Amino acid sequence: MTQLIHDHIEITADTCGGKPRIAGHRIRVQDIALWHEFQGQSPEEIVGRFPQLTLADVHAALAYYFDHRDQIQMDITADREFAEQMKKAVPSKLAAKLVGTDPSGDSVSP
Repeated sequence: MTQLIHDHIEITADTCGGKPRIAGHRIRVQDIALWHEFQGQSPEEIVGRFPQLTLADVHAALAYYFDHRDQIQMDITADREFAEQMKKAVPSKLAAKLVGTDPSGDSVSP
């Protein structure tokens, strides 16, 4: 089983921030875990959305996730915190336009 997972999951420092991902793709194990665990998508539904993946890829990602759950959960939390920090540091231009506070003076047509 270990070899099977290694055939489907890879970690390279220069791709996806060094996070485990489906071999040959930029879809991370944490993405598969989020879609399955938190959005309730079945492995078949995930493959339906991403036909470049095989069912074996998705199952290997889920097996990897369950074997490394604490680390993957920490990665998910860190990504969410980073996104929140970025939202605060770089305000949305669309939101500013919608409420009429965009300093460029551009407006969004109804």
